[in-house]
Amino acid sequence: MSKRSIPINQTEDGSNLKQQVSEDEKATLLFNPKLWTQDFKNQMKDTILNNKPFQWGCIDDLVDDQLLRDVRNEIETQIQFTEKETDIYKVNQSGDLANLSKLDSETLQKLPNLFKLQQILYSKKFRDFMSYITQSGPLSHSKVDLSVNIYKKGCHLLVHDDVIGSRRISFIIYLPDPSRKWKDHYGGGLRLFPTVDYNIPHSDHIAKLVPQFNQFAFFKIQPGYSWHDVEEVKVDKYRLSIQGWYHIPQENDSDGFIPGEEANWIKQNESLAYTDLTPFTFPKPECPLIDSNVLADAIGTYNNNNNTKTFLTSNDIEFLSNYLSPHYLNPDTIENLKDNFFNSSFISLDNFLNKEKSDLLQKMIKFNELNKQTPISMEQVSPPWELARPPHKWQFLYLEDMDKDQTNGATAITEDDEMTTELDKLRHFFKSDTFKKYILEITNLVVVTEQVLVRRFRPGFDYTLAETLDINKIVDDLLDCVLEGTLSLTPFDGWDDGNNGGYQLYMLNEADLREDQVSGNDAILINKPASWNSFLLVMRDVDVLEFIKFVGFNSKGSRWDIKMSWNVKDLEGEEDEEETNEQK
Repeated sequence: MSKRSIPINQTEDGSNLKQQVSEDEKATLLFNPKLWTQDFKNQMKDTILNNKPFQWGCIDDLVDDQLLRDVRNEIETQIQFTEKETDIYKVNQSGDLANLSKLDSETLQKLPNLFKLQQILYSKKFRDFMSYITQSGPLSHSKVDLSVNIYKKGCHLLVHDDVIGSRRISFIIYLPDPSRKWKDHYGGGLRLFPTVDYNIPHSDHIAKLVPQFNQFAFFKIQPGYSWHDVEEVKVDKYRLSIQGWYHIPQENDSDGFIPGEEANWIKQNESLAYTDLTPFTFPKPECPLIDSNVLADAIGTYNNNNNTKTFLTSNDIEFLSNYLSPHYLNPDTIENLKDNFFNSSFISLDNFLNKEKSDLLQKMIKFNELNKQTPISMEQVSPPWELARPPHKWQFLYLEDMDKDQTNGATAITEDDEMTTELDKLRHFFKSDTFKKYILEITNLVVVTEQVLVRRFRPGFDYTLAETLDINKIVDDLLDCVLEGTLSLTPFDGWDDGNNGGYQLYMLNEADLREDQVSGNDAILINKPASWNSFLLVMRDVDVLEFIKFVGFNSKGSRWDIKMSWNVKDLEGEEDEEETNEQK
């Protein structure tokens, strides 16, 4: 068979050699000349290989200064941005810029310098340079992956590893105001995290890059190791950047393509999703089985007494009144709570604690916020407080069980730490059999297991990421859902508009969770701002995600709460079991 003729300026796959030559010529002229010297290449290769916590690098003055100033001007005047917010980020994003070459001529004329920058970034000359200094292997010319981000005050991107699809190298070109130096205290830095173990990031970063104009940061994507974040921008300035990735060569690339390489890479990385976090997760997901004779007796009395349809005795009411508002112990109110919970599967109760306890706790928490230093690293956190981790799951301070602390030889609560003592007492109140009877009264659900956590979410540090329920059916008749209660004890205001984060959000588990804006998404079920003395009780099934949004640096103080999680069974099933036992 005769070989078909190929035009002199085309390769067999149809790519234009003339275009490639043009791109390489532009790259030679527009990139910093030092890039093409062998000494610089070798120096960068050695630096990247030895950098910690993983293989990364930075090049100052990457491209022609005027070109980048023109690119910045085009971005500011010609590109539309949309603010997007999910559990893991808040940022202003452009659309995908991968297809600049396919734009109509009128639109492309508005972005000539951005198009020129894209061309040289994906030119063979620069791709070969990046491949050499990172030792990543060949990089695709056809798979362009670019977007523009604006990080304004409050914007952030939490800990992640960039292991997605065929990505090989991640890079960022920084374009803050070229006339001013971007300072460390502005925030917005690229922070790199070491690992505690494979695929388990440490809570504290060990490297940080403060972005400057015409600076190029990049790293080789290393599954299980390339953990990083974008620090929150803390001041009223904005930080513009171009984010991009180089990919494994595709079938339509003129060189470097290896059949099956991308599929093998993706398959190899699928196992990361199944990493067992249990040994490295704190607090431990311990929900011990409750063997409560008090609850059993209350249910038995309820079933045998047709005249008084309540689980609560006068002694119970007296005990509950030590903490709860009298309003929520009123029989008529309880009846309304039952109806509302039955109809909506959640209730939100303001002024849940009585005035005496509320005033006392508010005074103590405010005093702590204003007069005691907030720990900002894992090493600064001391018992009885612990740091929740790993950071790609959650991060907050939580109060350890004091009995357990003392058993393990940990430091006991000091006498003058009245706030911690009061919070611990409140936690024990929520773990009492009498409070479980109260929950039974308003929900008709029998608590089988429990976890009660006192939590503090520090400004500029803490959050939980959305995750699905993992229901451990330690008894056969557990419901396929979890009852969750959250008592918000946040003493300072300024949370209602959501700009400082700290809100608790319940939403449907959609595949595109992180592609949609949190605000205005039809999948949102409950959005509850941080507040003082407000109790949220939710029946959460396996299709519902929950998270606490990252608390912004500029919030007036921490978000404080007590989070309760109960595995439950239905009262009717419990009644049937009682009847069966009686017949025996």
